[in-house]
Amino acid sequence: MNIRRLFIIFSFLLAFVLMAMPFKGGAKNEVVYVVPVEETVEKGLYAYLSRAVHSAEEDKAAAIIFEMDTPGGAVDAAGKIGKLLTSTNVKTISFVNKQALSAGAYIALNTDEIYMVPGSTMGSAAIIDQQGNTAGKKAESYWFAAMEEAAKQSNRNPIYALAMADESVDLPEVGAPKGKLLTLGAEKANEIGYSAGTFSTLQELLDHLGFSNAEIKTVKESFAEKIARFITHPVVIPILLSVGSLGLILELYSPGFGLPGFMGISALLLFFYGHLVAGLAGYETLILFVIGIGLIIAEFFLPGGIAGILGIAAIIGSLFLATDNVIHLGISLLIALSISILASILMVKVFGRKMKIFRKIILTDATKTEEGYVSNKSRLELIGLEGYCLTDLRPSGTVVIEDERIDVVSEGSFILKDARVRVVKAEGSRIVVREIQDQNKLDKEEEQ
Repeated sequence: MNIRRLFIIFSFLLAFVLMAMPFKGGAKNEVVYVVPVEETVEKGLYAYLSRAVHSAEEDKAAAIIFEMDTPGGAVDAAGKIGKLLTSTNVKTISFVNKQALSAGAYIALNTDEIYMVPGSTMGSAAIIDQQGNTAGKKAESYWFAAMEEAAKQSNRNPIYALAMADESVDLPEVGAPKGKLLTLGAEKANEIGYSAGTFSTLQELLDHLGFSNAEIKTVKESFAEKIARFITHPVVIPILLSVGSLGLILELYSPGFGLPGFMGISALLLFFYGHLVAGLAGYETLILFVIGIGLIIAEFFLPGGIAGILGIAAIIGSLFLATDNVIHLGISLLIALSISILASILMVKVFGRKMKIFRKIILTDATKTEEGYVSNKSRLELIGLEGYCLTDLRPSGTVVIEDERIDVVSEGSFILKDARVRVVKAEGSRIVVREIQDQNKLDKEEEQ
């Protein structure tokens, strides 16, 4: 009996210990998410990664492995992704499969662990503007602090993260002397503690982490997310806005509704669609855009111009509400506006076209003489006829010619009443007369 009791007690203790011990991978119910992070980092990438992280959280995944091969991209997009990765309770792992540069390096630093394949690189994270020049001091200061903080949160030496972004940091021992940005290879990253190991394949990494028998779920980009990533690319946005404005401008010079108008509206709708899918805009921005279009159309039927001004303001406001980078959108709008103005000048000056819409709101009819319209009857038949002054001409007055009272003007001199005059010019209602000097002298002599 004592042996049986001891065996039962030992069995319970062993079961308790086994249940209390954490299992390292290998459990059949473990789930590991693999998320490819490829190409340029832009705003549309955030929507894709957010979906993947939330799916992993709902599935209670053991880890999320981000397989990275990116040259970098937008800093603001990387910042949002960094916050996404640090806010999740799921273990996050970066597997640098070839490169994680610039914004990609920042994303990797925000994960719990980093692993690399042989020959891969990470770093070179200088912040530059759209023209390829170094950004301003304010932007650089923000980026330097962000890189350092990302390294600190994952217990990595922040000096190396700073050297990736700031070329003034002097680290010749890791191949980054002053004046050169730090780019780490797999071996060097492992030496300084930025990489936790080097593995040739994803399966080798899974085996190392103890996830050999775990269920692997690869999250792929949906078609809508791919479109959103393309549309929200910093280079594509000004192109879309330019095509949109150019198409609408050309449509104003074309009869009916044709290809230019279709292209313009399609480009603008694509702009809003991409930003909606990327989570940068809500339906209220699209509604505001539609209201703006409606107000501009109403302007053609309402007086005052207020509806048109409100419509333009609504459209511009909807574009700014659909982005989180006001400066970039402002530059894009300036580019689109410049192209539209140039197109308008070419249509008018080179092709001699006029906006068809103005034909409905501008009066183009004219009362031309060639078409039989006469504003004032010209008295050309009076030229050469003589008469006498009914009043003094100072220089205007009244004369009598063939028993008709006519308002006239002299050529500039004062003419007395009863003086003889001759019509020398008739311009519409303006009749010009000249005094007949010899005749007037004879009349005076006869009176004497």
